[in-house]
Amino acid sequence: MNLLLLIAILYYLRRNLESKTLLPEWDKIFVRGMIVSFILFGLQYTLPALGVVLNWLSYVAIFYLIYLSLKNPAFKPVKPLVNAVIPFILIEFVSDLTDAINKPFYEDWEFVFESASFFAFIWMIAMLFVNNKQRKALEKERQKALEDKKRLQISESMKAALEVQVAERTKELMGQKESLEKALEDLRATQTQLIHSEKMASLGELTAGIAHEIQNPLNFVNNFSEVNNELFLELKEELDKGDMEEVKAIAADIEQNLQKINHHGKRADAIVKGMLQHSRSSGLHKEMTDINVLADEYFRLAYHGLRAKDKSFNAILNSEFDENAGSINVIAQDIGRVILNLITNAFYAVDEKRKSGVEGYEPAVTVSTKRIAATGEEEEQLRISVKDNGSGIPQTVLDKIFQPFFTTKPTGQGTGLGLSMSYDIIQAHGGELKVETKEGEGSEFTVILPASGV
Repeated sequence: MNLLLLIAILYYLRRNLESKTLLPEWDKIFVRGMIVSFILFGLQYTLPALGVVLNWLSYVAIFYLIYLSLKNPAFKPVKPLVNAVIPFILIEFVSDLTDAINKPFYEDWEFVFESASFFAFIWMIAMLFVNNKQRKALEKERQKALEDKKRLQISESMKAALEVQVAERTKELMGQKESLEKALEDLRATQTQLIHSEKMASLGELTAGIAHEIQNPLNFVNNFSEVNNELFLELKEELDKGDMEEVKAIAADIEQNLQKINHHGKRADAIVKGMLQHSRSSGLHKEMTDINVLADEYFRLAYHGLRAKDKSFNAILNSEFDENAGSINVIAQDIGRVILNLITNAFYAVDEKRKSGVEGYEPAVTVSTKRIAATGEEEEQLRISVKDNGSGIPQTVLDKIFQPFFTTKPTGQGTGLGLSMSYDIIQAHGGELKVETKEGEGSEFTVILPASGV
């Protein structure tokens, strides 16, 4: 892993420093470094005994490159790479060093190390993505500035020629020149603002998914905690009155709320662990899951979570669950994530239509389940549908909705990964995710799963 990172850093330095033309001596070092790294990478698998030594040697090489990038003026253009890599490589180094020095301590805190490494990796990818985008924008700006400069030169030449012929025309051209220069300055200022905005938007998109996943259970914890505070005050009043029956009733309510707080706290914990497991590609185990219970739970979770953020939101909730739906063999957390995403999207659609001011409009979302018996070549299926009476999906974008990073929501309100992730999850379960929509009337997303599991 470290050797691959070393190769990537050398390649990045060689490309972004343009060392082949600007720093030929360093270019030779970079090329030789990549060749040696590839050879060592091969040896690491042919001679496993050298793995530990090569791992620590790669750390030395990476730290040396980081030192050069920070101290050598010629390496200034690649400092963003250093800022992106330093957190990840330091965490990996501390993790490996701890494992080598005190393995029991490392095993006790392995989850913390892995979590820190995961978030450092996300930081590194985000920084590289933003830097690459910024670099392209700056290059585009430079090219445009060169083009503007050429146009300005042409304008100056024309001005000089026309000065000889007509003095009035010269004055007019001078006015045009000043306008062009002001437009150029305005354009550069606008480009700088756009670069900054895009950078912040990219970081916002990376965190939006995580916040969206854990926000609802945390809202439940907060809400039930507030209710318990009020119940404790009532409990004290009833104790002072000596009404033990009412005290017992309030205590029972408090106990029930504490159970709910514990339940949703564990759910938030499970979501975070699930994210980490998903990032390490270590799939969860399938288990027999009652789909009606799962759908109902996420229906209420999504609704109350949205209400906690926007008190003005309200909608008619319809649940049409097939009593014969029963349980199927699935990864409950993944299917729950799909259901939550579809319901959240439905709430967003009806809320947007409500905000548009349609007269007499009542937002409504329906969640239904249906077990379909086997017929001919088709096996027994279980269908989960989420239907809304929002504005529907335009036909022009219907073919793109399952593509990664495609979203119709404003920047910062959607990552464009929800439906793409849901589609992949259903495909992994051997099922299908379909959509039917009519502009102005609403949409219906249907999850089709094999009732026997996969």
